Amino acid sequence: MHAGLLATGAPALLVDLGRSVREAFYMLWATLWALVLGFGLSGAIQAFVSRDAMQRRLGDHRPSTVARASAYGMVSSSCSYAASAMARSLFVRGADFLAAMVFMFASTNLVIELGIVLAVLIGWQFVAAEFVGGVMMITLLVALGSLWLRGRVVVRARAAAESAAGDEGQDAGTELALERQGWRRRMRSAGGWADAAGYTMSDLAMLRREMAVGFLVAGFLTVLVPAHLWSDVFIRGHGIWTSIENAAVGPFVAVISFVCSVGNVPLAAALWKGGISFGGVIAFIFADLIAFPLLLVYRRQYGGRVALRLLGLFWLVMSLAGFVTGYLFDALGLVPTTRPGVVVGDTLRWGWTTALDLAALAVFATLYWLYRNRDRLGGGAGYAKDPVCAMQVEVANAPARAVHGSLQVYFCSEHCRDRFMAEPEKYLGKGGEQGASERDQREATPERDPVCGMTVDPADAPARQVHGGRTFYFCNVGCRDRFVAAPEEFSGSPPD
Repeated sequence: MHAGLLATGAPALLVDLGRSVREAFYMLWATLWALVLGFGLSGAIQAFVSRDAMQRRLGDHRPSTVARASAYGMVSSSCSYAASAMARSLFVRGADFLAAMVFMFASTNLVIELGIVLAVLIGWQFVAAEFVGGVMMITLLVALGSLWLRGRVVVRARAAAESAAGDEGQDAGTELALERQGWRRRMRSAGGWADAAGYTMSDLAMLRREMAVGFLVAGFLTVLVPAHLWSDVFIRGHGIWTSIENAAVGPFVAVISFVCSVGNVPLAAALWKGGISFGGVIAFIFADLIAFPLLLVYRRQYGGRVALRLLGLFWLVMSLAGFVTGYLFDALGLVPTTRPGVVVGDTLRWGWTTALDLAALAVFATLYWLYRNRDRLGGGAGYAKDPVCAMQVEVANAPARAVHGSLQVYFCSEHCRDRFMAEPEKYLGKGGEQGASERDQREATPERDPVCGMTVDPADAPARQVHGGRTFYFCNVGCRDRFVAAPEEFSGSPPD
């Protein structure tokens, strides 16, 4: 059955809706491993990289720093949602705003997995153009961003990012642990990975609605909108004006199509088959970072005014890079003469994508287990969970808090606090949030490290361990490890 803009009759509509949901699932399956990888790396960055270390590595946007940020992006995930979360993490950790944006651009345009998909669906020429144009785009981003994103704009962006993230920079316990142990030792501790898993789940909780909307709408547009309609949006046969218009409109199609990450490559193939210029297709592929759901993410991360600036800047550099790349490849005779076009097929077939997804599901299950067992593993010190949005919140610097009955509840923002105060029973009934608040009240009284005798603030304790039904707090992971090796020596009770 041919899928058009509107289905004819209820049976046809149901068929189209079913096909749309199936297509959305196929897109999700095609990018699932990248999602897990990206959000996992984001959690690790927050848990294992201190603010001072990040400031030293990405604290400005000089050429060497830009190259370093690009390299970090190239070895991370190609998922646009995860890249945005990681960029926000880097920024909150003290990185320069432009350097964080460079990281995000590189992680979605200069990664191997994207090149593989492009080569399979469209051709190697698009892979080469993606990397050549990607470098060009990053150069333009830094040059123009230095004029457009500076001063008070960056200050507002940082304030909004810290408030929206709910982690307000690093908590004292994590920073103290990093200073005393170093990231290598912390990475060898279960508590460190439990905290990283907590950050991962927190980022997923913040972006879950945007990702769901993005995949579903992309599935609907892929099935219900015929490919020729996209080609009608682009003019043809007008020389340089065709190239300019195609490069400018390409990002617009990305905005309204809701398609991002590797999922935009099938639509790019359909556009290429429909007669879009080479540069227009490249600009469209670049523009996965301004798909509408991601614009909502930027608004939530950095505030509405900064999000509008990002949209304007990103659109400009993406269009310019696509236009110049198209002309360069045309002059070199590298523009392909054939125009294959495919849509996302049955990605559940056995292959490298399915193998990576199965491995990613196993990793996700491990991260979720670490997250659910943070207290027992020695992580989670100084954190509570926002009962409204499920974000991980640093207790000491929570942007908002409220008292409900005998409970002290912490929130990532005043917006969440206001929603909670309107219907507190609705959110306290979700489970887990109330327990977190009660635990934080219990942690108001200082404790003594049973190994070295140091007084420890439970809210900022670098390590903790449950033994015999009691939680012990430690000044560092070393003391906790000594306790775990011989608990009866320090607790006065037999080992578990």
